Amino acid sequence: MTDDQDLDVAGFRNRLELPGIIDVHTHFMPEQVLRKVWGYFDAAGPLIGNRDWPITYRDEEQVRLKTLRGFGVRAFTSMVYPHKPDMAAWLNDWSADFAARTPDCLHTSTFYPEPSAPGYVRAAIEGGTRIFKLHIQVGGYHPADPLLDEVWGMVQDAGIPVVMHCGSGPAAGEFTGPGPMATLLQRFPRLRPIIAHMGAPEYGEFLDLAESYDGVLLDTTMNFTDFFDAGVFPAAELPRVRDLGDRILFGSDFPNIPYPYGHALFALERLDLGDDWLRAVCHDNAARVFDIG
Repeated sequence: MTDDQDLDVAGFRNRLELPGIIDVHTHFMPEQVLRKVWGYFDAAGPLIGNRDWPITYRDEEQVRLKTLRGFGVRAFTSMVYPHKPDMAAWLNDWSADFAARTPDCLHTSTFYPEPSAPGYVRAAIEGGTRIFKLHIQVGGYHPADPLLDEVWGMVQDAGIPVVMHCGSGPAAGEFTGPGPMATLLQRFPRLRPIIAHMGAPEYGEFLDLAESYDGVLLDTTMNFTDFFDAGVFPAAELPRVRDLGDRILFGSDFPNIPYPYGHALFALERLDLGDDWLRAVCHDNAARVFDIG
């Protein structure tokens, strides 16, 4: 794994005749929040499995944007998420401003189980948000918390996708795993969750949910890379990944990745699931979901 994999991103796109890459899992945050996130990675905290996690793209915001665009990424997100009450609304304000000054960013919002959530979620939807982000592990709440009933009803009716870190990797939380998500989907079956990291490590159970609910999508973020351990994904599940090829979206976790960006694309290519699958995952599926022409 070398920086050469970054240099070959253009070759990857050209070979597949892609107009670009759409990355549904990138993090742009208020500077003070991002610095705290990087500090947590630097400290190898328990939520990342107490492992070394060097940040490859530790640059200021404009440099990071230039880098991402240099890879041919034509649309991306600004994944923000609260870890406590009274945080989501101002993160949404920041993200709305970021999207307004960054046209290739899909306007991203978030929420948290708190009495004020319906108000600021309604404002985000009316303000044109394209995607929500939730981090069940970091937030430490059940996704079907009654405080979110009205919110989920609005999000479901609006048909807006929600990227959810709800799997139990790299460290389990009280409400991670497929069980809480199954409860949520039983109550709101028309939701369009994007299961971050393909639900690692409960891959099979989250693939079951995708097969049971038409709105469930999965993102590839960090999966199949050497860092994530390319062998951890059960080989027996790869045929299901191939068959669900129209429900899987590319995600990178940029800039908070401990390897070159291009390695994430190389990791997908070496699965040998075919060029049509790669085109769908790296561009066409997200273009359809977010109506990107």
